[in-house]
Amino acid sequence: MSLNQLIENCKINDTKAQGELYKLFSSKLFSLCLKYSRNRVEAEDNLQDAFLTIFKKIEQYKNKGSFEGWLKRITINTVLQRYRNEKVFDIINENIIEDVELEVDEDTVSIDYLLKIIQELPDRYRLVFNLYVLDGYSHKDIADMLDINIGTSKSNLARARISLKETIENYKTMQSLQSL
Repeated sequence: MSLNQLIENCKINDTKAQGELYKLFSSKLFSLCLKYSRNRVEAEDNLQDAFLTIFKKIEQYKNKGSFEGWLKRITINTVLQRYRNEKVFDIINENIIEDVELEVDEDTVSIDYLLKIIQELPDRYRLVFNLYVLDGYSHKDIADMLDINIGTSKSNLARARISLKETIENYKTMQSLQSL
C-alpha cells in the first residue's frame, strides 16, 4: 500500500492503516520524543499522545509538503504542549547572559552520554537547546512555540550550553583521573 493510500485510509479511521502508519514512523518519532523528554518513559507517553493527535488531525493533512515533516511538527507541538501545561516557563530570570561555545570531542564523550546529559537539563533549557541547536529553529520561532519572549529563549540556550559544558568538563576530569 502506498503512503498516500495509507494516509487516506487513516482519514477514514481504518485501524489497520493506523497500525501500519504507526509501524512506519514510530521509531523516528520516538527518537524525536526522546530528544525532548526527561526520560524514556516520558518519551513513550509523548509518542502515544503524538499519535493520538496525528490520527485525530490527519484529515487536516492536504498532501502539501512532506508528510514526515508534518508528523514531526505534530509530535514536537504535542510534547511542547505538555510542558506549556506544566508551566515550566513561569519563573524565569531573563537576564541575558553571554553565550558560550559548546564543542564536544566525540572521542571523549559518547552520543549516548550527550543525550543523557541533555535529558537531565531543566525542562526550559532542554527544550530551547533542542529546538535551537538540534532542530534549527530561530529564537523567534522558539519564542512563539513556547509562548516566551526572544530574550528568554536566548538566555535559556546560553544557560543550557553553560550547564552542558560544565558537565562535560567534569566528565572529562573524572575520565582522566580514572585512567591514572
